[in-house]
Amino acid sequence: MNKIIYTITFLFSVTFLFAQTAEKENLKQNEAAAARKTEELPNGWKKTGKINFLFNQSAFNNAWMAGGTSSIAGNIGLNYDCNYKKETIVWDNKFIAAYGLTKLKGAERNTKTDDRLEWNSLFGKKASGYWYYSAFLNFKTQMDSGFDPTGATRISHFFSPAYLQVGPGMLWKKSDNLKVNIAPATSRLIIVDGQFTKLGTSFGVEQGKTIRYEFGASVSGYYKLNLMENISMENILNLYSNYLDKPENIDVDYQMNLVMKVNKYMSANVSFQAIYDDNANPVKSEVQIREVFGLGVNFGF
Repeated sequence: MNKIIYTITFLFSVTFLFAQTAEKENLKQNEAAAARKTEELPNGWKKTGKINFLFNQSAFNNAWMAGGTSSIAGNIGLNYDCNYKKETIVWDNKFIAAYGLTKLKGAERNTKTDDRLEWNSLFGKKASGYWYYSAFLNFKTQMDSGFDPTGATRISHFFSPAYLQVGPGMLWKKSDNLKVNIAPATSRLIIVDGQFTKLGTSFGVEQGKTIRYEFGASVSGYYKLNLMENISMENILNLYSNYLDKPENIDVDYQMNLVMKVNKYMSANVSFQAIYDDNANPVKSEVQIREVFGLGVNFGF
């Protein structure tokens, strides 16, 4: 488990260091101008959002000797930021929604490639320098049913599981694109439909129950950068340790979104997510990996 945490933290750190080196000259040249621009930014709401559609398709005829299965896949995603600033107060909100399906030729059921619904809210009151006293809320769930690898048994559906985290802490925020929040007294609720706990534990919720309460520490980091012209990378890292049960088993959720812009409306998109949660599978704890690549159509607002 420690190797997993070290590896993901290392990747997050390397991304940060790489960006610092790549942009060193630009930062030197534009430091004064950027500082003035920041000071001149008006108070109030700043809202930005993007909707993207990804499409993948492969086809093989019967004469294709190398083998292969024809498939069609589509993904739709929403990434919306709604941030507020007023003198010594900041309030950052991020909404993420994504859903995707793959249809394999001859398969009876479509397979999900993505299913996320998440809201992050972070409130800060200026303390000193880049530091703020903070309070945060994180909610995440899914929109559609999930099935085991055989496709015969449903193991999840909308709002089951659902995760809710709240807690006070300290926020270090240099900009909207670079911030870290440390919350050493975080409460977390895991909610699961009773149908999934009739026969045993599900997502950490004990048999016969629908809610699990945890109390622990949360660390979240966000970093968005431009690797080069028209190529941007968004990194989101969340760590959580439950004081009440095996605090050494740290839950890890790392997301990376890479956008390679072709023009105003089209881009190639890569989404990567790695999750470690020993409550997700009580029999065998494994790292969950999800990766999606495709040509996208984007609409900004």
